[in-house]
This record gives sequence, structure tokens and C-alpha cells, in this order.
Amino acid sequence: MADSRVETISRLAQWRIDNFGPCSYKKSDPFKIGIWNWHLSVEKNRYLYVRLFPEPSRLSKEQPPFARFIIRVSNGGANRRLYISQVNERLLRTCEDFVWYVDCTIHGRFIVDVEFLELKIYPLNGGDASSVWPSDGMMQSVSAQSTLRCLARMLDEGILADTVIHTAGGTLKAHKAVLSASSPVFQSMFHHDLKEKESSTIYIEDI
Repeated sequence: MADSRVETISRLAQWRIDNFGPCSYKKSDPFKIGIWNWHLSVEKNRYLYVRLFPEPSRLSKEQPPFARFIIRVSNGGANRRLYISQVNERLLRTCEDFVWYVDCTIHGRFIVDVEFLELKIYPLNGGDASSVWPSDGMMQSVSAQSTLRCLARMLDEGILADTVIHTAGGTLKAHKAVLSASSPVFQSMFHHDLKEKESSTIYIEDI
């Protein structure tokens, strides 16, 4: 069914359900977050029961996930309402390990969002659980390196360069935004169009 598909991006998963119809239970297709495939299921009774669990497999049996996550449920229509779970931390093996009871009656289309804050491998032989994601410091380092590579390419290839610096040693295409962010002197030059843009050692022109 079309509404059994879950969309994922990074650590987020979103399941859009058009309608329960005559059914009182729905289960999503598997979706991958971290190293595991997951399922969501919803059951409509007096409450709305939301479950999150890994797909039964050798991986989930030998390396079960310890997850830290938040779930949000929102209904469609003019009277939009949002229900947010507490931050949950638990070992997930089966569909019975996490059940969230939402005290509401939802008709028609609604959306279930899952935000995974952390995912760890739970060692069956004891010891500390290990994260499947790099630490924040490592992620920031990777992000910074990627940003520097992009800026270096923009400089080397003159991508969207909007100014030229002429010096005794030659010319260099540059970017006003980068120069202004890096130096209050350049920021003042470009903001006030100062005459210092032209001197005996440096001359800057727009392109």
C-alpha cells in the first residue's frame, strides 16, 4: 500500500497515513536508520497505539539496538493538533518493547515522525553500548573539512567571485562576503565604499 512507505533523511523518519479505512491496525514497510531496518505500527482503539521496533533479523538479534528517540503524531485538517512523546531510552528487540499510548481520536490523514537522538549497539556479552554514529566532535570536524574544501574550490576556480584584488605580485579573484566575514577592514571597505579600496599596494575592483 502507498501509505505504508516511510520517508527518511539523516536521523529522521516520517510516515504519512492517509486513512485507516475499515482497518484498525497498520504496519509500515521497513526503513533503515543506523545499521538496522525498522518498522512503525499504529493501532486505533480507544487510544492510538504507536510502536517502534527493529525488523526481526540476525543483526537485530545479535546486535540489538539501544535507542534514544522522540515520536510526534500530528493530524491533518483545519484543527491541526500535535502530540509529542517524552524522550525515550530503551533496548528494542520486539514490537512489545516500546508502545506509546496517545490519548486521542484521529480521523483521516495523520503523520508519525520519529527523531533518533542516539543509536547504540547493545552488547549481549555485557559491557558498554557503542554508538553507531560518530561523536559530535567528529561530525563537526568532518563538516568543517567539507566546508573548507568547498571554499578552497570557490577560490581556486573563481566560482561566483565578485571582486578582484590587484597586488604587486598579481591578481586574485575573491568573494566580498568571505573577505568581509574574515576582516573588519574589508567589511568597512565594502560597506562604506571607502577610497582605501585603492592604494599603492592593493587595488580592488568589482566584477
